[in-house]
Amino acid sequence: MNFIGVLGYSIVIPILIFIVADMGGNGFIYGILGAMYPFFQFIGAPILGSLSDRIGRKKVLVISQAGTFVAWMLFLLAFALPKTELWSQNTELTGSYIMTLPLIIIFVARIFDGFTGGNISVANAYLSDISTDEDRNKNFGKMGASTSLGFVLGPAVAGLLASTALGELVPLGLAALISLIAIFVISTKLRESNPCVVDTGGLNTRSFRRFFQVEHRDCYQEGDIEANPPKKGWGRVLKEPGIPLLYAVYFLTFLAFSLFYAGLPIYASTLLEWTAIDLGIFLAYSSLIMILVQGPLLSRLSDKISNQSLILVGSLLLSLSFFLLSMDSLIILYIANTLLSIGNGLMWPSFLSLLARTGNPQIQGAIQGYGNSMGSMASMFGLVLGGLLFETMETTVFAIGSGIFLVITLLMGVNFLRGNRKTAVNTTGETVAAG
Repeated sequence: MNFIGVLGYSIVIPILIFIVADMGGNGFIYGILGAMYPFFQFIGAPILGSLSDRIGRKKVLVISQAGTFVAWMLFLLAFALPKTELWSQNTELTGSYIMTLPLIIIFVARIFDGFTGGNISVANAYLSDISTDEDRNKNFGKMGASTSLGFVLGPAVAGLLASTALGELVPLGLAALISLIAIFVISTKLRESNPCVVDTGGLNTRSFRRFFQVEHRDCYQEGDIEANPPKKGWGRVLKEPGIPLLYAVYFLTFLAFSLFYAGLPIYASTLLEWTAIDLGIFLAYSSLIMILVQGPLLSRLSDKISNQSLILVGSLLLSLSFFLLSMDSLIILYIANTLLSIGNGLMWPSFLSLLARTGNPQIQGAIQGYGNSMGSMASMFGLVLGGLLFETMETTVFAIGSGIFLVITLLMGVNFLRGNRKTAVNTTGETVAAG
């Protein structure tokens, strides 16, 4: 399911900058367009995450995937519309661009997809539901590998299909078809991960709502339904121990990667003069490395090394890779891409596993939803900022990402040392008490 969803999404990545340019936009418009998805995901993710705690993960996944399908159909509609100029602008801040009717429709498509695109938080909550402490790292690693596999095939397929006579229409049509397949797979193959005992006794309104699972809750044993389930608001989630720090790391990670994803396509299409195929190969290579790291390597390391240690190593590698990306050399670019893929493959699944075991499990959907919102907010700022900064700073913008990952390493390192110190104090206290 995750592979199918990512495959449909990643198909458009290498060609989006070319679509925007062909319809009158520039790097500034590309950054704004990129920010639309995370901005509305920021709004929709907590709603979908909390809703999945109430009515079930499966139903919300179907709803969100249906929204993605509608968004792709709007995307295709944009190609059938005339390139009617609505307004144009040419300033030092925005550069020169023409806003056309097809571009407006693409904006609407990204907005719609963004609002229903909080399904990653629901998918993470689903994985948390079915995982134990022993296999949580491996499961998130496998999920990360499936994501990477989607990113391997998506950009490569997009580059090849975009070179046909129909151009970008073919990969976009394929993305819509893949989304439709995802709806079918989720509806027919996916089992609900969090089924509740349904109380059918009595004909009062509450039991009627629960019979139809409108008040779906985390139930681990029959009859174990809380009369007053924990609240799931933003303030309640932030009171969970460890959550504020992890949300800060969530935000900073997405901010750094947004600078990368905003700057790389512009860098590739302008300074490097790459085609969609060249960019697709570069992204596919990155995802291929992550498959190897998140699959067999992470499965072995997770049994021997803690999540915190893997996050520290991964964030250090990411900092180094972003620094190398700022150097104008094709060989160094691929070295940086390799380090970035290894670092991301080690860090992100380990971080998600740590987040999944932090806080009350009965509000895991809300925790994942608000975490996804932190990432969406960072992406919103990062994509716009990255597009603007690249116009003036060019590849130096990647060095900013390097500094952000150094901050993440420092934050997690200090937290790791505090945790070890507390463990040592507790162990000493128990020893003295035993003596």
